[in-house]
Amino acid sequence: MTVVTPFYDKKTQCFSCKHSFSTTKIRSRFVKLSGYDSDFCPLYQADEINPLLYNVSVCPRCGFSYTDDFTAYIPPVLKSELKEKISLHWQPQDYGKLRSYEDAINTYKLAAYCALIKKEKKLTIAGLYLRTAWLYRKTDDQEQERRFINLATHEYIDAYMTDGTSGSLMSETKLLYIIAELLRRQNKIEESVIYLSKVIGKQHLSTEPKIIDMARERWYEIREEYKESKSM
Repeated sequence: MTVVTPFYDKKTQCFSCKHSFSTTKIRSRFVKLSGYDSDFCPLYQADEINPLLYNVSVCPRCGFSYTDDFTAYIPPVLKSELKEKISLHWQPQDYGKLRSYEDAINTYKLAAYCALIKKEKKLTIAGLYLRTAWLYRKTDDQEQERRFINLATHEYIDAYMTDGTSGSLMSETKLLYIIAELLRRQNKIEESVIYLSKVIGKQHLSTEPKIIDMARERWYEIREEYKESKSM
C-alpha cells in the first residue's frame, strides 16, 4: 500500500528561461492551522508542515524565482536585465526539495529581487517582504524581522498611494489594516493610529467585519499602552 506523505512534487516552467522543473509543495490536508498573529502570519501546529516554506519556485537553471502572484509575461528588455543581474551570476542549485527555514528565506529574497527587476506590483513585492519577516520571526531573528517588516511597510504604503488594490485579492480595508499593524510593530504609533482610523472609518462600508474588529483591538491596545506610559 502506498503511503501518502505531506509533500509532493509540482511541475512548473520558468517564466524567464522556459526550463521545466519540479518543486516541492505540501498537500493541504496535512496543513494544521492553529491561528494567526495580528499581522496575519499563519501559525501552524508543525513547523515543518508550513506551506510558507514552499511558496517560492526557484528555477535551478537560471535562478529566476517567483510565486503564483507573479505575472507570467516578461518583456524582452526585462528578461535581458534578469539574465544580466541574476542568471549570469547564478550557481546552479536545487531548491526543489525539502527546505529548511534558512532555505526558504533565501528563496523569498531571490523572489523579491526578481520581482523588483521584473517590476511586479508593489503588493506582490510587499507580500514577499512580509513573508520573509514571518520566517525570521519563526527563527527568532528579531533584527531581520524588523528589517523586512520595514521594507514591507514601505511597499504597502506605496501601493496604497499609487496602485491601490486593483487586480488584487486584497481589499483596501485589509491593506489599510496591515499598514497600521506593521507601523505599530515598529513603534510608529502616531502613524499607525492614522491608518487604524481609516480602517474603522470604513466600518459601515466594509464587508470584512473581522478586520474592523482587529483594528479596534489594536486601537484599544495602543490606548491602554499610552495610559500605562503616562501613569509611570
